[in-house]
Amino acid sequence: MLTMTSFPSLKKAILIAGICLPIALKAQNGPAPKPNWQNLDLKTDTVFGISTEKAYSELLKGKPHVPVLVAVIDGGVDINHEDLKRIIWTNPNEVAGNSNDDDKNGYTDDMHGWDFIGSANGNEHYDNTELVRCVRLYTAEFKGKDTTALTGKEQTDFYAYQKMRTDLAGKVKKAQRIYAIITNFNEILKSMLSKIGKSDPVLSDFQSYEPQNNGEAYVKKIVVENLGSYKDMADFRKNEIDDGLKHFSEQLNYHYNVDFDPRSIVGDNYNDSSEHFYGNNDVTGPDAEHGTHVSGIIGADRENNLGVMGVANDVRIMSVRTVPDGDERDKDVANAIRYAANNGAKVINMSFGKSYSFDKKAVDEALKLAMSKDVLVIHAAGNDNQDNDKEPHFPTRIYQDKSGEAAAWIEVGASGVNDDKTLKASFSNYGKTSVDVFAPGVKINSTTPNSTYAPHDGTSMAAPVVSGLAALIRSYYPKLTALQVKEIILKSVVKVAHKVNLKVGDSERKVSFDELCVTGGVVNAYQALKLAATY
Repeated sequence: MLTMTSFPSLKKAILIAGICLPIALKAQNGPAPKPNWQNLDLKTDTVFGISTEKAYSELLKGKPHVPVLVAVIDGGVDINHEDLKRIIWTNPNEVAGNSNDDDKNGYTDDMHGWDFIGSANGNEHYDNTELVRCVRLYTAEFKGKDTTALTGKEQTDFYAYQKMRTDLAGKVKKAQRIYAIITNFNEILKSMLSKIGKSDPVLSDFQSYEPQNNGEAYVKKIVVENLGSYKDMADFRKNEIDDGLKHFSEQLNYHYNVDFDPRSIVGDNYNDSSEHFYGNNDVTGPDAEHGTHVSGIIGADRENNLGVMGVANDVRIMSVRTVPDGDERDKDVANAIRYAANNGAKVINMSFGKSYSFDKKAVDEALKLAMSKDVLVIHAAGNDNQDNDKEPHFPTRIYQDKSGEAAAWIEVGASGVNDDKTLKASFSNYGKTSVDVFAPGVKINSTTPNSTYAPHDGTSMAAPVVSGLAALIRSYYPKLTALQVKEIILKSVVKVAHKVNLKVGDSERKVSFDELCVTGGVVNAYQALKLAATY
C-alpha cells in the first residue's frame, strides 16, 4: 500500500484516545535537514547520507558510464516532470500512437512502460487491502456450508478466514475511531475560528483566545504548539486535519470495504494468473505522487540545475504502474516484474508491501524469470515498526515452494539524518535476517507531480536510494552481475557502532544495529564504488 500522509500534531490526541496511529502516517519531528542530505557524507557534512557527492567528486570524474534501465513498479510516474523527462525510458522498438504492437512484446504502444491496473475503460485508482479481498473470497467459499463439519484444508482455511475477519473488524473499528477524533478536532477548531472572527488567524490570535471548555483548551494547545511550523492556518488545516480525514475516509470507503471491488475497470480474468497481456499504456495514472517521488530519488536529472539530484547520473526510468491506493495484487506484481525483466530493466525498485498474499506462486515465478535475466530487485521493508523476521511483509524473496529464494534481492529499512540513537527511523520495519541494509528514508526531498517537489518519509524512500546506488554501480561497472552488485552494496555499508532506539509495544529499548539488519549498517556509495573497482 502506498501512503505518504501525515498529521503529526493530532497524533497526540489519537494516542490519548488509546489508539496507536499507523506508523506510515507519522511524520519524523525535528528541523528540515540539509538539502540533498541523503547524498551527503557523514564526516564532512554531519548528516548520515550515503556519500554520493563525494563519490562523484573523488572517484567518478572522467570515467565512462553507460545508461542503466531501472523499472519503477509503483503507482505511476509523471513522465513530463521537469526533473525527470530527460531520463524517462522510451521503448526504441515501439512507434508512438499507431495502435500497433510494433515490437511484438504483447503490449501496444508501450512507449515508456505499462499500466497493469487500467484498460481502455480507464484506470483503477482505489482498491482494497489484500486482507479484504481474502475475506471476500472466503465469504463466498463458505457461504451456505456447515462450517462445523469441515475437515482438512477446508477446516484450516476456515480458521484462517475467522482470523482474517477479526483482523479486518479491528482495522475498521480503529479507522472509525480515528476518523471520529479528527472530525471532532476539526469541528472544535471551526467553532473557535468563528469566535475569533478571522478567516486566517495568526499565532497571537490563538494565544490570546480564552477556551470555553476542555476541548477548546486542548485544540488551542495543539495549534499554539504547531501553527508556527506552517505557512498559515490553511496550511495547518491541510496537513493536520484534511489529509487525515481523507486518509481514513479512503480506508473506510475503499481499503476496508468488502463491498467495493474495482477490478471490473481492468477487465481481465483476475483468477487466471497465467494471463499476462492486459492493461493500457498510461504510465502516469490518476495519482502519480508516490512513483514520481521514488523516481526522483533514483535518478532526478543531475545536470539541469533544477529541483533535486538523484543518486544515479545515467539512468532511464521505466514506469510500470501496478500499485493502486490500496494493496497491490499479486497477479499485477508478477506481470510487472515480467514486463520489466523482459524489456531490459537491470534494476527493479519495489516500494510497496502488504501483510497478506493471495497468489505468491505467481510472484515467485516472475522473480525466477528476473533472476535468470540478471536483474537486481530492491524492496522496501515497510513502515509498521515491525520485526519482519516474525511478521509477514509481502512480497518476499523466499519462494513458497521451498525451492530457494530470489538471490539478487535487497531488502531495505529506513534510516534518519543523525548518527545517534535516532538513526533507525521510528516507523521502519527491521529484521536481523530478513532486512539487509538501511538507507536514508526521512525527510527526503524529491520530485512530485506537475514539476513540484516535496519531502516524504518511508522505507519507500529508502529503497530507491539503494536502487539508485545499484544503478550507479551498474552504470560505471557494467560487467558486474546483479549478485556481484548486491554483494558490493552489502559489504560496503558504514557499520553503526552505537546503539539505537527501538520501540516495541509501549516500551523503548536500545539495540545494536546488527539486530535490525543483516549488515548492521547504512549503504554508502563512496565505499561501494571503491569496492566495485576491485572486482
